Amino acid sequence: MQFPGLNITEGEALLHRKKMLLSMIIPLVIISLMWILKTAEVLFDLDFTHLGILPLSVRGLPGIVLSPFIHSDFEHLFNNTLPLFFLATALFYFYSEIAVKISLWTWFLTGSFVWLAGRTSWHIGASGLVYGLASFLFFSGIIRKYFRLVALSLLIVFLYGSMVWGIFPDVVRKNISWESHMLGFISGIVLAVAFRNEGPQDPVPVWMDDEEDGSDRISDTYGPETEDGKKV
Repeated sequence: MQFPGLNITEGEALLHRKKMLLSMIIPLVIISLMWILKTAEVLFDLDFTHLGILPLSVRGLPGIVLSPFIHSDFEHLFNNTLPLFFLATALFYFYSEIAVKISLWTWFLTGSFVWLAGRTSWHIGASGLVYGLASFLFFSGIIRKYFRLVALSLLIVFLYGSMVWGIFPDVVRKNISWESHMLGFISGIVLAVAFRNEGPQDPVPVWMDDEEDGSDRISDTYGPETEDGKKV
């Protein structure tokens, strides 16, 4: 069976649907852990702020790994949940071969940069990870020049283009970790460049293959001319 107006069979559609569902698993697991921790923190009157990043402090080193799981309140967590789910799912769907590596490197680089360059305060939340993934997806699509990934880049701009203002200091809300935003954004650019030759690439157009094959055949069929003008 083939879908009207689409050059795709029912079997291919099922494969794409399966791939999409599989792409959601890891993002859902990570986000679920964030909600479980926040719920436990509220129910049992706990404070997990000390699991965040405290720059240039040994106490803050575990936060490089743990800080994305910790949020100040449910509003903070909700604001990160939807973009993180969408961006992480897009990463695992379009960059399935390198998605785990990109996720881990974004997590580690963003946290490390914040630990090295952030203000002396506890930095918590997954917003740095959100900025890192958005930055990677945008710049990677542009660098690779693959139309599917460029289309994804444009979608990222349409949905999250206003996020760019978050990389600048907020003079009103001083409790916002704009450093996490900015350094996550930078991490995404670094990874887009570093992994530009891994994962999905722009396929060679069919007409280019035909042209190359044709030129080879012409060369084989019509050899160099001899002195009397005949073909070899």
